[in-house]
Amino acid sequence: METNTGIDNILLQLDEIIEECKSDNNPLGYFAALYRKVTAKIKEGITTGYFEDGDRMEQLDIVFANRYLEAYSAYREQKAVTQSWMKAFELGKLYKPVVLQHLLIGMNAHINLDLGIAAAEVSVGHPIGNLYADFCKVNDILSALVEETQDGISSIWPSLKWVLGKSGQLDNYIVDFSMKLAREGAWKFSSQLAAAPHQSWHELIIERDIIIAGKSEIITKPGFWLDLGLYFVRITERGSVADKITQLTISKS
Repeated sequence: METNTGIDNILLQLDEIIEECKSDNNPLGYFAALYRKVTAKIKEGITTGYFEDGDRMEQLDIVFANRYLEAYSAYREQKAVTQSWMKAFELGKLYKPVVLQHLLIGMNAHINLDLGIAAAEVSVGHPIGNLYADFCKVNDILSALVEETQDGISSIWPSLKWVLGKSGQLDNYIVDFSMKLAREGAWKFSSQLAAAPHQSWHELIIERDIIIAGKSEIITKPGFWLDLGLYFVRITERGSVADKITQLTISKS
């Protein structure tokens, strides 16, 4: 998969992943469907002047998206990927995880690791603080779309919200991966990279990757009772993986 040179090309490649996953009934299409909506919203924001610096935001979006696209391509070709993305991709082989878990583990890798790297890369030669306002706006878009998607999932599988609510862990399960926390962690990491000599980035990224990969256990091992409840949700989910991917692409808040 070649590196993209524009947001339209990113959208096309996301479409390819979505269609590939629908054809294969591959749960990895859940995150791709959500991320396509994020990318389209960022493109819209650039067009309408939502961001302070549209050109810089386009560059950030391209660098950010390519980290996901390249990881997906490498995984499909059985090449090395970060531990964080490996955790997310390997979850696609399992029957038990619900749609929400697939989305959260993709967000864990892409926001908590990739976003900080992308922000540091596009800020080389410039004070990274100049990017902060637009960085936060990207996260506002992510937050709104995640909330929309969460509401859409609950409307399709009401048992999910019931199970999380009854377990007393609805807030903890979602808030632990809220956009606010992810944004703060990603910004702190991007600032750390920006302040470090470029030759030390590789080591810092590896260290961060290990930490973020470890956080995936909050999603994959949420505790016995919540895990049991989510399994109940999973066996009551209706439709094929392809049907659920399609629903994610059209869900509205």
